[in-house]
Amino acid sequence: MKLSYNWLKEYLKCDLSPEQVAEAMTSIGIEVDSLEMQEVVPGGLKNVVVAKVLTCEPHPDSDHLHVTTVDDGGNEPVQVVCGAANVAAGQKVLFAQIGAVLPGDFKIKKSKIRGVESFGMICAEDELGIGASHEGIMVLPEDAKIGTPAKEYLGLKDEAVIEYEITANRIDAASHIGVARDLYAYLYSKGIPAKLELPSVEAFKEADGDSIPVEVQDSDGAPRYCGITIKGVKVAPSPQWLQERLLSIGLKPISNIVDISNFVLFETGQPLHTFDAGKISGGKVIVRRAKEGEPIKTLDGVERKLAACDVVIANVDGPMCIAGVFGGEDSGVSDSTVDVFIEGAYFDPVSIRRTAKSQTLSTDASFRFERGADPEAALYAAKRAALLILETAGGKVVGKVREVYPNKIGRAQIELDYNRIQHFIGKEIGADTIEKILIGLNYQFLAKRRSGALVAAPTYMVDVTRECDVVEEILRIYGYNNIELPENLRMSVNPSAQPDPEATRNNISNWLAANGFVETMNNSLTKEDYYTQLETFPAQKCVHIVNPLSSDLNVMRQTLLLNGLEVVAYNLNRQATSLKFFEYGSVYQRLPEGDGKTLASYEEHRCFSLFISGTPDKVWRSAAQKSSFFQLKGYVENLLSRYRVDVNGLIAGAAPADLFSEGITWSVPGREPQLLATLGTMNPALCKRFGVKQPVFAAEINWEVLFALIKRDKFAFKELPKFPEVRRDLALLLDENVAYADVRKCALKAGKHLIKSVSLFDVYRGEKIPAGKKQYALNFVLQDLERTLTDEVVEKTMERVLNALQSELGAALR
Repeated sequence: MKLSYNWLKEYLKCDLSPEQVAEAMTSIGIEVDSLEMQEVVPGGLKNVVVAKVLTCEPHPDSDHLHVTTVDDGGNEPVQVVCGAANVAAGQKVLFAQIGAVLPGDFKIKKSKIRGVESFGMICAEDELGIGASHEGIMVLPEDAKIGTPAKEYLGLKDEAVIEYEITANRIDAASHIGVARDLYAYLYSKGIPAKLELPSVEAFKEADGDSIPVEVQDSDGAPRYCGITIKGVKVAPSPQWLQERLLSIGLKPISNIVDISNFVLFETGQPLHTFDAGKISGGKVIVRRAKEGEPIKTLDGVERKLAACDVVIANVDGPMCIAGVFGGEDSGVSDSTVDVFIEGAYFDPVSIRRTAKSQTLSTDASFRFERGADPEAALYAAKRAALLILETAGGKVVGKVREVYPNKIGRAQIELDYNRIQHFIGKEIGADTIEKILIGLNYQFLAKRRSGALVAAPTYMVDVTRECDVVEEILRIYGYNNIELPENLRMSVNPSAQPDPEATRNNISNWLAANGFVETMNNSLTKEDYYTQLETFPAQKCVHIVNPLSSDLNVMRQTLLLNGLEVVAYNLNRQATSLKFFEYGSVYQRLPEGDGKTLASYEEHRCFSLFISGTPDKVWRSAAQKSSFFQLKGYVENLLSRYRVDVNGLIAGAAPADLFSEGITWSVPGREPQLLATLGTMNPALCKRFGVKQPVFAAEINWEVLFALIKRDKFAFKELPKFPEVRRDLALLLDENVAYADVRKCALKAGKHLIKSVSLFDVYRGEKIPAGKKQYALNFVLQDLERTLTDEVVEKTMERVLNALQSELGAALR
């Protein structure tokens, strides 16, 4: 948000410099992002001067252009081609010389227009960024002095503009008066001379006649609604002071009526809406809930469908605007408007937020209403706008103010105990200081006691309802920096769970990073279309977003694998072809049981995903090795082995074909086996949907299942073996459908405690190998922890293993 220093000083009379104001704002909890001296018009209209049109002749090759000569105060008049219909000899104008840069980064250069040279431009309001009119060039009074810089002539002054942020609970500071109130309380509590002067609306008077009646059918959605009718206005450009105020905070002036609504919004923080009274059919304003699917065309030209929970401001024919969110195209003020209806209202914050999110709209009005506007400001702001309209656009107030306010929203009453407040603060600041701060903040003291008081908080402080809220207000004005730290700090230390899940997760991430993987982070929201052709993760199990921002972000992801393919595609499109990355994140699934509406019918867990693809760059010491499934499998096995998870003790299975063209799954044995990891070569058809043509190898590890295994494992010291290992090799002929895992399992079972490990070091298919067969070369490591193995024991063990492999798997010794 932007705050104009000069504008602020209209309400807060003090001697603070812009730097001191920024420092004080930060001190009281309004975080200042920047302070800069800003030109009202970007570029300051450098090289734009007052000039006089000496001659004006028709262009020889155009029916709408003119060839003029202009005296800009230089040595000789300059020739300028102008397309404005109202240009004429003898006029005083604003002239942009060659080298001038107008708003929008429009540079003035020497040019040739239809064969005639032009050495500058005679400007209209909108071209200079000081108005919206483009009906013709600006014609200045006769007494304008030739050669005067436009910045000097227009009185454009550089001013200090403070850009600041507010937290969601401080919507009361989203205006110049709001900041002025806080700064006044700060200065008042410090004893620094200051005066808070708010604009008076006492000059507003009701008049005779019939104002437009108001009917509020939904007082829950609109607890307070006010309307003022003014007739006989003239829509025109805003006066200079109003344009300068809006330009200083980055708003472009449009017209006097529209600009006043914006001015009052940023002055008071109260959103207003001004209707063209002539477009209110039926002569009555109706505040009601919309009908389901009811259409409205908003100011941005979009046809929108409303929901039954949306509040609308309507006439007898239909909605005129979405209450508190956005105006309608058919009811707004235009150049032909003569009569206006000013709306000042307080709308239910929950209703406004729901509507703004469902319509994907975020406006200055909805930003304030959904956080809680001041119910007492509605009528004040409407009267303030009415007086400014009378001043800048003429007209007269007709009839009485129409107000519907059935249940008055009062100030929150809070019981205070000064001793308890000082205990919360951690310092004895005294009852006088507490009361002085609260008086400065506009609290009302309903009753005072020796050690406390009953106070009423201002209605614009929507989050102040308890004593602890008041303590926060006192503290930010008193100054957090003024609370000394105690010499002794007391704290309780809670033992963390062992192993620590966060530390374990970070260790895994660090290990992957050390092995060349780059961590990625993706949005948990994704598109439902990804799941329409998958069986493993069907679209029916997607968790849908009620109010999605777009169709590309309408469901929660069921797996990290599809996000990974997006990352692969993104990098390949940018010539990054060698990839190794991982992600840690949550995945979500709708459970088959339940009605799909309660929280219990959804499941969430976290996963690690690993991706490798492409060939690394060549290096001098070794040949480049293409990415492969076995490379990925090695990483996963090494990761699991770091935490003593033996893959041979897991249940192996085939990876789902819709995701992987080849691959395996590992599940933890049990009554209901739990899927630990899925890894393999991503299905080329799936990769093609993401525009990926090169092979991709991926793994997804269920973090909850992995961490349960890590917690289950108990580390214990074991003495190193004293007796030597014995190694034996076997070459076995096996059927193609026999897996290595089955061979290993059978060998370990037959070898009992003497077989320490089994490893596969060669697979051969080809000449002299029958069809449907393959040869495995296996290495066996034998060791007895109690004694040295003899040749006889080794041979008997290997014979027992071979017999088991022959009988159970049909193996033949080569």
